[in-house]
Amino acid sequence: MERPGVVTPRSGDVAVLGAAALGGLLFGPVFGLLPLLVPIGAVVLVTFGVTELGRRRPGLIPWRPVFAVVAGLLAVVETVLPATTAAGIPTGESVAVLAEGAVHGWQLTLQSTWPARPEPRLLAFVPLAVLLAAVLGIEVLHRLRRPLLALVPGLLVLVLSQAYVAVTGVAAVATGLGYAAIAGLALAGGGGAGWPRLLKLSLPAVVLGVAGALALTVADPLAKPAYSLKDDESVPLTEDAVVSPLSEVAYRSKNPAPQVFRHTGDTPASNRWPLAVLDGFDGSNWFPGGGFRRMGAEIAPGSDIEVPVTRRQAAIEVTGSPGPWLPGQASPASVTGIDVLVDEARGTLVAGRPVPSIRYTLAWWEPEVGAAALLGAGMARGPHGGLGGLGTVPPAIDELADRVLPTLRPSFQTAVALERHLAENYRLATGDDLPTGHGWPQLSRFLLEDKRGTSEQFAAAYVVLARLKGIPARLVVGYRVPERAEAEGVRVVRNADILAWPEVAVDKVGWIPLDPAGAAKQSGTGSASGIAAAVAEVRTQLPPEQKLQNPELPPGESEEDEPEAGAEWGTAAIVVAIGLAGLVVLWGAGVPAVTGVRAWRRRRRLGRAGVIAAWAEARDRLRAHGVPVTAGMTVRDLATSAAVFGQQSTVDGLGALARSVDAALWSGAAPDVAGEAWASVAEVRTGLKRRPWRARLRAAVDGRVLFPPRGG
Repeated sequence: MERPGVVTPRSGDVAVLGAAALGGLLFGPVFGLLPLLVPIGAVVLVTFGVTELGRRRPGLIPWRPVFAVVAGLLAVVETVLPATTAAGIPTGESVAVLAEGAVHGWQLTLQSTWPARPEPRLLAFVPLAVLLAAVLGIEVLHRLRRPLLALVPGLLVLVLSQAYVAVTGVAAVATGLGYAAIAGLALAGGGGAGWPRLLKLSLPAVVLGVAGALALTVADPLAKPAYSLKDDESVPLTEDAVVSPLSEVAYRSKNPAPQVFRHTGDTPASNRWPLAVLDGFDGSNWFPGGGFRRMGAEIAPGSDIEVPVTRRQAAIEVTGSPGPWLPGQASPASVTGIDVLVDEARGTLVAGRPVPSIRYTLAWWEPEVGAAALLGAGMARGPHGGLGGLGTVPPAIDELADRVLPTLRPSFQTAVALERHLAENYRLATGDDLPTGHGWPQLSRFLLEDKRGTSEQFAAAYVVLARLKGIPARLVVGYRVPERAEAEGVRVVRNADILAWPEVAVDKVGWIPLDPAGAAKQSGTGSASGIAAAVAEVRTQLPPEQKLQNPELPPGESEEDEPEAGAEWGTAAIVVAIGLAGLVVLWGAGVPAVTGVRAWRRRRRLGRAGVIAAWAEARDRLRAHGVPVTAGMTVRDLATSAAVFGQQSTVDGLGALARSVDAALWSGAAPDVAGEAWASVAEVRTGLKRRPWRARLRAAVDGRVLFPPRGG
């Protein structure tokens, strides 16, 4: 029960609500900061308002948590679910959506790309968590009067936010400093020594916060991403979505007329519409890798793309595709008009539910790179699925891979040379008798015997040979962009446009499509643009096979595939050294600053309080210099201990201070001798200044004086 007549300072309320709000705002990387500001701010304000109402009307205190929860829920409904209300009044739909958000919102958010769309059923769980933390914290603070314990609910919201996406670097340091300030505010408002106690307790918190942030920064010298609950959540695909569209290449090629989809707007620079990325191969079938998530508000360009990018957009209407696979691009930015699932690493789009006709607007990122940069480019390290398994490779194909371009290391030039090798030594099948299949039996027949196949066999054969040569590659199924647009700029894609092709992962550029089945027929850039034009120009500049040479390596790189571990740990050691040096500087400046502020506040006290403050200052100065001090020592006891320094002025100053303390505590008239007491302290400090500089330096940064002496 809250004790009658005991008023909790408002600063404690502010600290508790600030801790809860800060934890909620750390979900900013998940939803964006703006969608969170209003609902979290509303929850905090109404909780503070209910708390103030309890101050003014003590009879309502037993009902305070109930009023706070009801008011907070109304605030969440009005700020997150206004569309479900009737003239601002919550409805049954409001309750249903709020319940769904509380129960399932956390998981739906983990199954979405980030930043997620601020939909009520996803977003609601964050202000609800803040509300719960705020109400619990206020009740603990007012009923138990335990400020630090009252901050725990808000800290739990912070822990939850970090389980979604962890802050690092400067943001982590700022968060640590923010919570240190909140803890100091809570303690300062809880009574006791006030601001000196705040400064005393804040310094260790600040140091620990900075140390923790630096430790997190250097603990992983390979810069691996932090663990997130998102890593364990994805949307499972239905059985029909797992069916590979690669098996439809031959059928659609034999039935070219039916329309598949139409599109207007920008045309992809690659002149292709990917349908499915298949980077898994077990020797019999190709299948998609990775996991699918609900498309959020927007996806930024992939971290593997370091060249400039351009945003493109097109409107698409799917009419003739029986499966859930949707036309997309390698680096999608957003999809509007329909709920879709997306594989962020591969760009594959899947319809959330089957419908006869689908209309949506797709925006995507296209890298801008020239032929000169591509010609000397290397391959990306560790791309998703680029060097995946191949099952049991037939020995004859393994030997073929060794014979093809044997002297060239993995590079984009080698990738294009391999494309040319297939185009010049194998032929594209036409007519009604089209080969089908893409497992090792069919690929062995294509590569070693018939040397005739559709884009299905060309693409699959290219990927396996490229991977055997260390080139990260994956297989993609989709459609060509029609050469001519129909009325009003509409381009109609039909079965005849189906195509399978390989993509290779180029360093700093991302995935680039190639076309071994049709490359022999290409003649320069033609009407191509962007990536397609750059790749076409690389083909024209590529020397004959017998004159091919490895491109020059960038400065600082060697022939080794991986960087030396010693260099990585050397960098980590430098970062650790810098971090430790920063902590030393912070400690060296922080301790003198806190003790200086404390001395200034002590000198402002008058009368008996001023004399006691002078005694505490002299005691702490001597403790810093190594004089043993216990809580029960008198001033004269301390003078006896300080005699070991051999500084008579220090002993004399303590003697004078002892007389001032006696006069202040035991004289009936209680004379104001605070000035004399502080003059004695100055005499003590004069003696300490004569000590060696090393002793004075150690005393200046001795953090033990920030805390009271232990009992003797």
